[in-house]
Amino acid sequence: MNIDVHLKGIKKQFLYYKSLGEKTIDQVSDDDRLFWQYNEDSNSIATIVKHLWGNMKSRWTDFLSSDGEKEWRSRDAEFENDIKTKTELLSKWNEGWQCLFDALDSINDTNFHQPVYIRNIEHTISEAINRQLAHYSYHIGQIVFLGKMIQNEQWQSLSIARGQSGSYNKKRFAQSKHKAHYTDKLMNDQDRTNS
Repeated sequence: MNIDVHLKGIKKQFLYYKSLGEKTIDQVSDDDRLFWQYNEDSNSIATIVKHLWGNMKSRWTDFLSSDGEKEWRSRDAEFENDIKTKTELLSKWNEGWQCLFDALDSINDTNFHQPVYIRNIEHTISEAINRQLAHYSYHIGQIVFLGKMIQNEQWQSLSIARGQSGSYNKKRFAQSKHKAHYTDKLMNDQDRTNS
């Protein structure tokens, strides 16, 4: 396996989910709506961002040399809906993602096969990355769902808009077969059929 190619693809997947979250946060322009909860037992967009931030900081700080569940992490506090501004929300969002990408940049041919630990359970680096990719996409999906609920009729689709699959596929299959990462065109606003 070419580790550089593998990691490049992984980074693109993380960037794709990051972009979905950011496009949702951008659409929910009213700050108050970022803190809206369906009920006391549900999470707001801000709370989910805070949880992602806490998880990312814990999992990716000293990724290769310390357990991914840091002693200083306070997971329960991540679910307290206490972020007050969109600026604070975006600061935590960006800090968490930067920690993740810095850790991914530290992986190379010499350390790729070493084990890493999460709560004392050994993982290969691929397993640890896949675990977090699944976890983050799960929560980004929640953010997008909340954004759709909040925006209601004003929601702008982040993928192929309803009723547009046929025209989207026609456009894609009109091109010759080529090598690309599946997120390349999805992340490009000008290629989206609903832009």
